[in-house]
Amino acid sequence: MTRVTAYPRAERTDLVEVLHGRPVADPYRWLEDAAGEATVRWSAEQDALWRAHAAGLPGRESLRRRALALADAGTVTAPVRRAGREFVLRRPPGQAHPVLHADGRALVDPALLDPDGTTVLDSWDPSPGGTRVAVQLSRGGTEVGALHVLDVETGGALGAPVPGCRHAPVAWISDDAFYYVRDRWMRLRRVGGEDVAVLEVRGVPGLGISHDGNWLVISSAGPEGTGLRLADLRHGSPAAPSPRPVPGALAAAVGRDGRLYLAVPEPGGLALAVADPRRPLDRRTLLPPDPEAPLADFTVLAETLLATRLRDGACELLRHDRETGGYLGAVALPGRGTLGRLSAEGDSAWFTYTDTLTPAQVWRYDGGGEAAVLWEDAPARVGLPEVRTHVLTATSPDGTPVRVTVLAPPGAGPRPLILHGYGGFGLPMTPSHAPDSLAWIEAGGALAIAHVRGDAGRHAQGVGAHRLRALEDFLAAARLLVDGGWTSPDRLGLWGESNGGLLAAAALTRCPELFAAAVCVAPLLDMVRYERFGLGSSWTAEYGSAADPAAFRHLLAYSPYHRVRSGTRYPAVLLASFGGDTRVDPLHARKMCAALQEATSGDGPVLLRHEPGVGHGERAADRAAGLAADLLAFLAAGTGLSP
Repeated sequence: MTRVTAYPRAERTDLVEVLHGRPVADPYRWLEDAAGEATVRWSAEQDALWRAHAAGLPGRESLRRRALALADAGTVTAPVRRAGREFVLRRPPGQAHPVLHADGRALVDPALLDPDGTTVLDSWDPSPGGTRVAVQLSRGGTEVGALHVLDVETGGALGAPVPGCRHAPVAWISDDAFYYVRDRWMRLRRVGGEDVAVLEVRGVPGLGISHDGNWLVISSAGPEGTGLRLADLRHGSPAAPSPRPVPGALAAAVGRDGRLYLAVPEPGGLALAVADPRRPLDRRTLLPPDPEAPLADFTVLAETLLATRLRDGACELLRHDRETGGYLGAVALPGRGTLGRLSAEGDSAWFTYTDTLTPAQVWRYDGGGEAAVLWEDAPARVGLPEVRTHVLTATSPDGTPVRVTVLAPPGAGPRPLILHGYGGFGLPMTPSHAPDSLAWIEAGGALAIAHVRGDAGRHAQGVGAHRLRALEDFLAAARLLVDGGWTSPDRLGLWGESNGGLLAAAALTRCPELFAAAVCVAPLLDMVRYERFGLGSSWTAEYGSAADPAAFRHLLAYSPYHRVRSGTRYPAVLLASFGGDTRVDPLHARKMCAALQEATSGDGPVLLRHEPGVGHGERAADRAAGLAADLLAFLAAGTGLSP
């Protein structure tokens, strides 16, 4: 990899704060001001440096073409049915953005709304009668846009859009009115009319409504923890509901059978309990916890209950008696993969299935132990590489087993390998179709996924003060891959996105000698000040707050920006940030880049790739392929892979 002989000058100030009695240096705080003259100049010089380096990366264009070709199978969601009408989100081969369809007719096509390709359909919610649909659209990757109500027959707008919505939860109470959340308030909006603030909500809110429209579930997750409230809408005005707390549960939904289903923490994991919604505390356990297979989703059918569980890094679909919870058997799936959210009507259910080699397919279950593909979604699928899956077990320093899934082409021997992990928010790391991963494996590399604490099933074991466990698990996985002959330190790369970018950066600052190269995409890196920017204030339940002395100590213990040490031989590092990112502010990547460029004594470059017009979430397929190609080409150069 080409060595950088001179980096753009970044003034290293002597700013030091004393926090809870401990001095904390922050020499590049001036880079927090994106509009400051010095930041603008430094950022422009970093852009020029990255472009010059990227132009010389071998295989960059071939990787982009291959990732785009592999992604061209398209995407599709399971259908949502309302009064006989079917709504589906589908991206056909060759199209940049998914399109919302109603009964097979295109209803919302972001590409027609914005020739620049930066408009994204963030969410959509059809009304009970299927005559209206609420859609949220944003531009430039900000995920903050407008809520529109459309007539499904004509596609026309019904009333003025509501601005300033960020993935606002929507709950229709009829075809003429719905609740939604904006600016910390649940509001009631009449179609074509005004809205009224109904109830203040905190943290990250969620709304759910029963199929008969009688019950409203209000959830919130924030620094104070998770809370649930249940409102009976059968009595009084919809503008003045009286929700009651539902203690002791993390999630709730009222099923088609009128019963209240509750996700309840018990020893060993989450249990599914059932109760009369009028008496939510008078509950009984329907599905007990399974420590080896945490509950991920469920849906109630006419005669049975379907439950999705995560077992050994993949999803399984199980059938249970609706009344007793008794186990009736498993639904046969095509392989070890990932299931999307279950959607049901009567005694039928729909879900998407995907695995490493399979783009999302929609499957339909109609009873018994079998399901069938509803739509073949990828008629233009290109040839796929041969991939072998290996499941390994590492051991963390405290003796905890850590499952590691390795995807590799046939053949033995050390090879360039990317280690990926997440370790937070209880999110699963299950197999899914990833064109960038397939392009890497096809070129002769391998991919490893570390299932660390903090992921689904072991969230509580890696949250807050226990955060270092996720890092120890991740490093144990890296050492296993080296000791087991899968790779070597000069061929081992890191890949992390968002919270996973935090994990990757924590690993490279803790054990830089273990890795040859790393890419950190939209990463959290300054964990002392993360609460002040983006959505950081809503994540203190996950990480802890630096305002608390005990939490401050554990945050500082792994905060990558604060662990950079001058004269250390760091691996090659590429930090990627996005101009429209309103979740993780790009300042994290700027400050870390300056710190690493000043500190490293290694030969590998430290670079910043900043992309305007996109954000933390969805983007057009061609821009996604361009990002993947840049990251893969950088890792290929750093680990010795020849695409």
